[in-house]
Amino acid sequence: MLNPDLKRLKPYPFEQLATLFAGVEAPEGLKPIPLSIGEPQHAPPQFVLEALSDNMGLIAKYPTTKGTDTLRHAIANWLNQRFALQNVPIDPETHVIPVNGTREAIFAAVQAAADRTQGGLVVMPNPFYQIYEGAAFMAGLTPHYLPITESGQPDYYAVPDSVWKDCQFCFICTPGNPTGTVIDEATLAFLVDKANTYDFWLASDECYSEIYRDTPPPGLLEVCAKSGNTEFKKCMVFHSLSKRSNLPGLRSGFIAGDQDFIAPFLKYRTYHGCSMSMAVQKASELAWADEKHVIENRALYAQKFVQAAEILGDRMDTHDPGAGFYLWAKTDVPCDTFSRELFKSTGVTVLPGQYLGREVNGVNPGAGFVRMALVAEPDTCREALERINAFITR
Repeated sequence: MLNPDLKRLKPYPFEQLATLFAGVEAPEGLKPIPLSIGEPQHAPPQFVLEALSDNMGLIAKYPTTKGTDTLRHAIANWLNQRFALQNVPIDPETHVIPVNGTREAIFAAVQAAADRTQGGLVVMPNPFYQIYEGAAFMAGLTPHYLPITESGQPDYYAVPDSVWKDCQFCFICTPGNPTGTVIDEATLAFLVDKANTYDFWLASDECYSEIYRDTPPPGLLEVCAKSGNTEFKKCMVFHSLSKRSNLPGLRSGFIAGDQDFIAPFLKYRTYHGCSMSMAVQKASELAWADEKHVIENRALYAQKFVQAAEILGDRMDTHDPGAGFYLWAKTDVPCDTFSRELFKSTGVTVLPGQYLGREVNGVNPGAGFVRMALVAEPDTCREALERINAFITR
């Protein structure tokens, strides 16, 4: 016997992409350039690598699930400064848990929160990060998909209260994956009010929050504080060093928010056995305490979005969303056909938007788009964009 919910899990987008490309080769002599996966390719901070090496001796010690005091203080200090929470500061003792990358924590949070005896919904944008859906399935709950609009985010104001009433958990993503667009403060405040009115957990995936061009995106905890929800009731955020610091392999992030969730979630994680190694904790402390490398990282992404505007211009229906590192581009042929033919002709890999979405009432809101992750070094991105331009203007 197996857990029957395992059968509900859908193929991952990159598994579908491999099937799409079966039997197709990139042109001979052209080095393939993957823009399909959001894995940062910029150099990681040297001081983090040195800290890992310097603390390898700590691998002989069992780490605690709660993390070291110094790491939790580094995280709390960063949150308080970045989101102007000094008047209602994050308490490193009760509001924060370090996690091994936010992916596993996002997945686990729904398991810890779900009441299977009641059933109900996990509300999420559509298209989306597929972990949200998988977390809903494995918690015995039902995904409820909110189609993104031309704004790049769902119209949360149009969601009927009957949905909020049945909701146990709601995922939002700001800046969004795949569109890069930001949820404004008024909408975040609206969602906080709904969560507290209808008693569901509001979880903000903010892994792209430090990649922006001009204006820092607002955060959920920041909006809580401004609206008087000083204990962050019903709210939690997920942050990561993967995108912010080009450390996807470090598997280091955190969850922060309502202590009424954090405390039992810590107990859940203690049983789960997912504590962060001491060497990673020491390196993470330094990464959260430093902004210089983050500023330099943002500048590289800004440079690539300028390149994209110059090279693709009005020849492809896309624009800089102002945050994140994705271009969400409309195609004039089916997006899977576009992706396959693009790779066959240029060696550039992009992700069909339909793989990131789900069909609801006969419509998949990701269909007809491709996601391009501008994660490679600027020169490599420029070459990829020039190949795409040649493909669409041939």
